[in-house]
Amino acid sequence: MRAPLCLLLLVAHAVDMLPLNRRKKQVGTGLGGNCTGCVICSEENGCSTCQQRLFLFIRREGIRQYGKCVHDCPPGYFGVRGQEVNRCKKCGATCESCFSQDFCIQCKRRFYLYKGKCLPTCPPGTVAQQSTWECQEECELGPWGSWSPCTHNGKTCGSAWGLETRVREAGRAGREEAATCQVLSESRQCPIRRPCPGESNPNQKKSGRDRRPRKDRKLDGRGEGRPRPAPA
Repeated sequence: MRAPLCLLLLVAHAVDMLPLNRRKKQVGTGLGGNCTGCVICSEENGCSTCQQRLFLFIRREGIRQYGKCVHDCPPGYFGVRGQEVNRCKKCGATCESCFSQDFCIQCKRRFYLYKGKCLPTCPPGTVAQQSTWECQEECELGPWGSWSPCTHNGKTCGSAWGLETRVREAGRAGREEAATCQVLSESRQCPIRRPCPGESNPNQKKSGRDRRPRKDRKLDGRGEGRPRPAPA
């Protein structure tokens, strides 16, 4: 009698352990059908707890939801790390891709990106860039700077025509705003009339010492180098 009774107890215990064994296998057949990287997973709802450094992404379809563990959150979501679970949270309604709930990286169609926000129109003081759908700060240029030294082939000396340049930079104080502004410049011709070190001035007149002496007077035909006779 004892042997059949023990056999019945073992069969009953095995039947009770079937649901638990299914959960431990972590093989789901729900919406995703994948429990990879899960710590706790069920067939109906997928993952509910992920391994360390993975994010829990909850996908909803109607009234059903299914959890999945991912390395990176999909587009339209951003990752938030917590003490117990790392979760993927959805970006704002007008945001296509975001870094956090308050900072967008790319906006949805017909919205302009401005300092992490998605706006239907660009604010005053900015210009809408249709190619990138971003709002760019308008440039406020400052006064013209001083003319640079006159140079020719990289030299500021010699006797030639050179060029001098001046620039007009953005008048805004902010680095980010000034970086978007185009710097204007203009050049003009200028004369260079300064001798280089070790060179003589080409315009300096030659001194009298450098002049050649006058040629000797031509002698008459009586004889070269002979003195004339005194009159009788």
